[in-house]
Amino acid sequence: MTNIPIKIKSLFWDIDTSKLGVTSSPHFIIKRVLDRGNTNDVNWLLKEFKKEDIIETVSTSRDLSQKTANFWADIYNLNKSKVICLQKPYSPIPFGQSS
Repeated sequence: MTNIPIKIKSLFWDIDTSKLGVTSSPHFIIKRVLDRGNTNDVNWLLKEFKKEDIIETVSTSRDLSQKTANFWADIYNLNKSKVICLQKPYSPIPFGQSS
């Protein structure tokens, strides 16, 4: 298991990073770094992960921010109608409100 470097461990404040590995948790790491990382963090990500893994994560994740998803969809020339987190929410109740 390849561990994440110390310089990006602060992005994973909410989990035990000793159990987090590039091969065991690729989509989780990709999502977190794309959403919250800085330029150096993203540069590490681009060297460590295959382009296909990043594209799959951007395309299938439901919890990337719309800003992040739009940016990476543009970078990889993805069809935004197929990027799940850019689609309308499935719930008719707006987020944060209850009936």
